Amino acid sequence: MRVQDTDCGPIFATAMANYSHDRIVPFKDSELGKKQQIAEMFDKIAFRYDFLNRFLSGGSDIYWRRRAIRELRVPGAGVGAGGAAALGGGSAAVGVAAGVHEPRALLDVATGTADMAIMMARQLPQSQVTGVDISSGMLEIGRQKVAKLQLEKRIVLQPGDSEALPFPDRRFDAVTVAFGVRNFENLEKGLREMGRVLKTGGKLVILEFSQPRTPVICQLYRLYLRLVAPRIGRMVSSNREAYQYLNDSVRAFPEGEQFIRILDSCGYVHTRLRRLSLGICSVYIGEKAPDRN
Repeated sequence: MRVQDTDCGPIFATAMANYSHDRIVPFKDSELGKKQQIAEMFDKIAFRYDFLNRFLSGGSDIYWRRRAIRELRVPGAGVGAGGAAALGGGSAAVGVAAGVHEPRALLDVATGTADMAIMMARQLPQSQVTGVDISSGMLEIGRQKVAKLQLEKRIVLQPGDSEALPFPDRRFDAVTVAFGVRNFENLEKGLREMGRVLKTGGKLVILEFSQPRTPVICQLYRLYLRLVAPRIGRMVSSNREAYQYLNDSVRAFPEGEQFIRILDSCGYVHTRLRRLSLGICSVYIGEKAPDRN
């Protein structure tokens, strides 16, 4: 794939499947593939992950997750072609207010320490949430949090690969990913796999770092990611590589309208994005299209 760099990130030429961010890895001298390196990296920083998230984002990550979860609530007038029915029938969604429905069966991919899964369980009271991740260390922290909050009956955490999800077709009303798609070894494969387990008309909601459009803010943000975040990561977790990887992967990721085009190419419809916090973070939304006969 041909990539052209700009002052605030790369522009990707049209191509099939592979993107430059797929080849960004945490440990450049390792012989392991990206997937294995990501699991190893998160195992190493799991014990400080939540603290660093709050600290490095100034607590904004909580607002970002809430904003993404808001996208899961759908008007009763229509998701795809038929409101709640499009989410798999009348039993698949529950009204929480006049004309508003919530998905019940939720999958959180790259769930990490379960922040997104826990927030969904709290904000969507009829939901059952399954969280998957390739890092056993992150899942262990997540299970401890779920148990402390007594949410074991509503949240199940299990090992899972975004590119080979252990679920049948059309299993979930909605799928979420919070700050995880940058870590996919093959972006399009992961997006298509999530589409496979979505019910027709179900929503995919992705929360991911992006790059501000305002030049001054963009330059300050890139300086923060390149210099400040890795140093804080090394001081707090003794792992500079993880936060150097954060900078490298954010810069290489095909964000904004480029990512919307990728969602379109992977079969999602009604795709759109909402920029948050001056463009530092974006919510991407897509729906699973009806099957073609």
